[in-house]
Amino acid sequence: MREREDGAYIVVERQGSGVGPFLIGALLGAGAALLFAPRSGEETRREIEERATKLREAAGERVREVQEDLEDRIDHARAGVRERVDSVRGAVESGRRAAVEARDELEEKLERSKSAYRAGVDAAKEEVEKEGAEGEAEA
Repeated sequence: MREREDGAYIVVERQGSGVGPFLIGALLGAGAALLFAPRSGEETRREIEERATKLREAAGERVREVQEDLEDRIDHARAGVRERVDSVRGAVESGRRAAVEARDELEEKLERSKSAYRAGVDAAKEEVEKEGAEGEAEA
């Protein structure tokens, strides 16, 4: 018998919900309930008005929740950006300090090299003069 090979399945899950689907579902549910309820026209109008008020309040609450969530996310993002900016500033300042220290150290080494060079030149001149004086004394 031949084994059957099944292909891979891809499952897409969506997270989060929007206000739009919520409102559409609420309207459809309210409309269906009103159409199938055995009431008079006045009672039906009153019921529609009450449900519309509740729906408006629920939608307003949902909008407030989404707003608060968005504000929290924005605050969190701002805090993250501030931390990164502070970190970069610290790194730049450390780099500046290191560059200044390296420059000062290099200048010190250069000055010591110049001093050693001058001392060597002076010593060589003295040696040449000393040899020249000894050569004149022998002659």
